[in-house]
Amino acid sequence: MIKNSLLIICIACCLGCKKEKELTKNTKPNIIFLLTDDQRWDALGINGNRYIKTPNIDSLANSGFNFKNAYVTTSICMVSRASILTGQYMSRHGINGFHTSLENEALNNTYPALLKSAGYTIGFIGKYGIGNPPDHPKKLFDYWKGTPLHQPNYETVDKNGDSIHYTDLLSQNISEFLNISFSKPFCLSVSFKAPHSQDGDERQFIPKTEYAELYENIEMPLPTTADSKYWDSLPSFFHTEENIARIRWKLRFSTEEKYQESVKNYYRLITGVDESVGKLREELKKSGQDNNTVIIFMGDNGMYLGEHGLAGKWFAHEESIRVPLIIYDPRNEKRLIGALDEIGLNIDIAPTILGFAGVEIPESMQGHDLTAALAGNSPKRKQFFYEHTFNGSPSLPETKAVISPSLKYVYYPEFDFEELFDLNTDPNEVNNLASDSKYLDVLEEQRQIFKKLKNEAN
Repeated sequence: MIKNSLLIICIACCLGCKKEKELTKNTKPNIIFLLTDDQRWDALGINGNRYIKTPNIDSLANSGFNFKNAYVTTSICMVSRASILTGQYMSRHGINGFHTSLENEALNNTYPALLKSAGYTIGFIGKYGIGNPPDHPKKLFDYWKGTPLHQPNYETVDKNGDSIHYTDLLSQNISEFLNISFSKPFCLSVSFKAPHSQDGDERQFIPKTEYAELYENIEMPLPTTADSKYWDSLPSFFHTEENIARIRWKLRFSTEEKYQESVKNYYRLITGVDESVGKLREELKKSGQDNNTVIIFMGDNGMYLGEHGLAGKWFAHEESIRVPLIIYDPRNEKRLIGALDEIGLNIDIAPTILGFAGVEIPESMQGHDLTAALAGNSPKRKQFFYEHTFNGSPSLPETKAVISPSLKYVYYPEFDFEELFDLNTDPNEVNNLASDSKYLDVLEEQRQIFKKLKNEAN
């Protein structure tokens, strides 16, 4: 009798497991897209940083796919965010200023709008970052907790008027969203402010008070290119009093004390985001949604931490354009995980999210659906086109480039000035080979690729 009962229980459990597996396989996944602000690629433990503490994000990467060659096509927040939403280069979506909003037609072809049309519940939390706040598409979203400011403040208040750090406020919003009972799959986009500086505040980076002493006893090493000779070797048109990257360098990195404080607080802000990611995953587990929720984690652009005598982003150096990109899919039955050499771009996010949802990708999107790359079924992108035209000289010289993991061609159109770097032998980008006669053929080849990719970006 006991044996028969055990047999019945085992059969029931197996049928239950099979049913749950089939449900997960046949149900459209929930999707969470997490975006950090100004987080460079190597500001994660999983990407080789020996100092920063990011155990939850590292765990996400260890259970998913970690793109070692992820970049943005324009390194400034409003352009990159528009590229993420539309899957388009700046040349096509046309957002190149802080006060320009997406037109309705363009908005209707963003991944949130397309998912909503396909039956998804869509939510947005944090810094939207495109256009004026009164123009933000609140009505598009089923759940909206976007900031009413161009740039939110770290020191803010919650719905009860109590003081709270902005990262913690976003965690509260995430928890609130995940505890809503939905009858449809959802896509939640979360845009952190961290680790962006607090512009106009002399403290620059303002972490949670709980992390005020984190990294206190660690001396952060100076980057190789922090030496003044590397600033001196930059093109002459960088050397102006109006260069914003140099102005901000003076605020953050011009002394050893400033450097240590800025880097540690930058890392503390990222650790705060890591804590939020851990809480999010716990919420998913508690609500039973963890087995059917895809999580994508990315930075909107990189960040100089004193390299080349610069601060901020904008230019085509690796520190500015290279970002973290992690894709975690718990439904991955074959458990295909690990590091990928595939080039992943911010313009790939929209088509990838649509790919996960099984929604048709519009022809207007220029990015790739990376779900094919995850399965090893797509041709590898060899290089990509980079463009940054906001402001222009003397504050931010216009920069365009062709970039691959091994070679970089940079063109400054205002000055008809070229740079060529062999990243295999010169990862710090200090030896400009554009005038080296040995590289004439390589230079000409890169010029032709540049023209081709520039035309395709429009």
